[in-house]
Amino acid sequence: MTLILASKSASRRAMLDAAGVRYEAIPADVDEDALKTAMADSQTGDIALALAKAKALAVSAAYPARLVLGSDSMVAVASRRFDKPVSRDDAADHLRFFSGKAMELHSAVAFVRDGQVVSEIADRALLHVRQLDDAFMAAYLDAEWPAISGCVGCFRIEARGVHLFDRIEGDHFTILGMPLFPVLKAMRDLGQGSL
Repeated sequence: MTLILASKSASRRAMLDAAGVRYEAIPADVDEDALKTAMADSQTGDIALALAKAKALAVSAAYPARLVLGSDSMVAVASRRFDKPVSRDDAADHLRFFSGKAMELHSAVAFVRDGQVVSEIADRALLHVRQLDDAFMAAYLDAEWPAISGCVGCFRIEARGVHLFDRIEGDHFTILGMPLFPVLKAMRDLGQGSL
């Protein structure tokens, strides 16, 4: 049976498409804010994994025999967690805070079948944001807003977001939103061949 991706993320779909993975995208209906609030004292990576599990479990309830892939990404800078920007002004505030700091990006994945978590994966990347001046931020938002409104961290690394950083430590796919190599291995291990 075809894999279900419990996400509406364009970048996750693009990764699976490029890898030739057959899947059906069915976004999960999960109250992410409530889960984040309940886990406010937890590590950022643990929250990302809990969200990935919640999404996969929610979709699995309606498709119990299918393998469901849930995924989530979270960003923390200077011990402060950031969600997707809700407006261009919010994105500008985020960028001002990020300037000159290291951004931790946590991407997590959970596979669920028959309402049971059968595999979970978590990865972390460190992105070093360069000093950003007001002129650059305005030009960046002119070019990238509203495309980045759905992006935690206010960037698309595959687009102009690459200009925000001096250097990056970590896996490129993790930064795109899903640690693809271990995801493909887990799919093979779970009998869900990717090709």
